[in-house]
Amino acid sequence: MNRSYPVMIALRYLKSRKRHKSISFNAVISIGGVAVGVMALIIVLAVMSGFHQDLQKKILGVNAHIIIVSRAGKIPDYKPLAEDIKKLPGIASASPFVLGQVMASRGRGAQGIFLRGIIPEREEAIKGISSFIKEGRLETLAGINNGIIIGRELANNLGVMLNDEINIISPMGEIGPLGMLPKTRKFKVVAIFEVGMYEYDSSLAVTSIDAAQDFFDLHDAATGIEVRLDDIYKAQDIRRRINDTIGYPYNARDWMQMNKNLFSALKLEKLAMFVILTLIVLVAAFNIVSTLIMSVIEKERDIAILKTMGATNAGIMYIFMLQGFIIGLVGTCIGLVGGSVTCYVLDTYELIKLPADVYYLSRLPVKVNVSDFTLVSTSAIVISFLSTIYPAYQAANVNPIEPLRFE
Repeated sequence: MNRSYPVMIALRYLKSRKRHKSISFNAVISIGGVAVGVMALIIVLAVMSGFHQDLQKKILGVNAHIIIVSRAGKIPDYKPLAEDIKKLPGIASASPFVLGQVMASRGRGAQGIFLRGIIPEREEAIKGISSFIKEGRLETLAGINNGIIIGRELANNLGVMLNDEINIISPMGEIGPLGMLPKTRKFKVVAIFEVGMYEYDSSLAVTSIDAAQDFFDLHDAATGIEVRLDDIYKAQDIRRRINDTIGYPYNARDWMQMNKNLFSALKLEKLAMFVILTLIVLVAAFNIVSTLIMSVIEKERDIAILKTMGATNAGIMYIFMLQGFIIGLVGTCIGLVGGSVTCYVLDTYELIKLPADVYYLSRLPVKVNVSDFTLVSTSAIVISFLSTIYPAYQAANVNPIEPLRFE
């Protein structure tokens, strides 16, 4: 027989006879099941990847890749230390910062926040918090005394707008007759930023490092040094190199350490969703099994004739395995296209909004990775192929005598 006959017969078997329309309908259902499973997997994995990337982008946009602090509580000689750190390979910049917890108030509104002091010129160069500013400009901090930049949520909570003044209160003030007196100072809102994460938009304020040093009575000392890297994924190696270089009493921590629980949870959740949604493809695989078994039952006479014409058991198996493989391949392609289009629409038009105080983000992020595409398509095709083995084996074991006995 012609070596290409299994392909031709497998394609013909996908088109059932008119008096057995249920067979072709089952094939459509099987293709649809695979397509839905693949589409669901693509969308969910893209959303999980989007969450991971968006959180990483926002966290690293506000925070440094590596933070160096002193066990003594402050760093008085931060300038030469920052210069030494910048000489290490892989480091793009090293800037001092001041950080402390304070209370922000205006009228009857009050909220606890973190006040961070930065060097505006360096922050503008690295495109940190400046990339999230919606009103005003970061450069204004350098030209005004006691200027402050606050988040959108904090501005809404306090009821303030651009150029309004707010009170910053520190519990660590001067000691008076009645004990420790809080320190209060007015700051002018020169800019408003919106990261899209409620945690930052509601509890972070930024001022110049000079104003922060003066307010916290640090004189010419800094709370720490923030380091930006050329490659964020080399943070662990560079952190170890920094610790080996500067030694005690300093300690460097990278962004992976500081956000380990969050990113580990996202990674575990992505894996769990992949395993759970793969069950949809497995259900579709059972549809493929049932479709092929019904096809074997219907085609017993054809199988017997093929065997009498010289078809081998391997050839018969190949026919039905190819038939199931085509169903899985077509369903996978449809699912990949459907998932890609859905992800594009969700990402472009931002159809789904999220409460930022619950999900950290204000919209549903979508990020399609080539690795996810490869993993999903390979898994779906392999599962579909494995589901063809038993029906194909049954077809190969059909006794040609029984179907042709009464012919």
